[in-house]
Amino acid sequence: MLREYLLGVWYEAEELNQRAIISLLEPGIDTVLDLGCNDGSFTERIAGEIGARNALGVEIDTDRARTARDRGITVTEADLERPLPLEDETADAITVNQVIEHLKNTDNMISEAMRLLRPGGLLVISTENLSSWHNIFSIILGWQPFSLTNISDRRMGIGNPLALHRGNTGVSRYMQHRRVFSPRGLAELIEIHGFQVESLKGAGYFPLGGRPARALNAIDTRHSSFMTIRGRKPA
Repeated sequence: MLREYLLGVWYEAEELNQRAIISLLEPGIDTVLDLGCNDGSFTERIAGEIGARNALGVEIDTDRARTARDRGITVTEADLERPLPLEDETADAITVNQVIEHLKNTDNMISEAMRLLRPGGLLVISTENLSSWHNIFSIILGWQPFSLTNISDRRMGIGNPLALHRGNTGVSRYMQHRRVFSPRGLAELIEIHGFQVESLKGAGYFPLGGRPARALNAIDTRHSSFMTIRGRKPA
């Protein structure tokens, strides 16, 4: 029962997080590039809601890339931990949703985003928040933080009895979490690559949902479950 409740709260936070990402993009964007676009469903939503004429994606998984192409996304199959086979200044905006935590070489992805953006372009990155209260209390209890339980290819939910996918097996290496950030850590990471940090938004406030979670997000963004940061490439 508790796990079902937490799963419902997670899905609610996921939807709010997607809205936060879209809200940080600007109207008039011609080309949006989604790094780690998965099956293209969210990429398609982004392009539709901001009116982008061109929706591009990068995805390492062949099956997911194929599905994204079926949705009309122009997808490049590539590894975000390596230089990308795309031309300089390809996009007006780049989105990265729930991807950076799966990478070892986060510097490569950020530097590639800088290269691929046109002057004045936006980078919007969203990821789980290491400094969220549910992660902090897990550590106090001596548990693995929720955001760092997917660390083995044998089983999910290592070290935390309340992890949502605890016990699931057959974990793809692409699903494992390798680096998880706090708001300040993520902000400083993109700053050292030349981005100007403009704003931070949060979504979710585990274990709360509904109005209490939204109210607390408004006054305590730095401890939200998900965080989204917007950076701008200098013009």
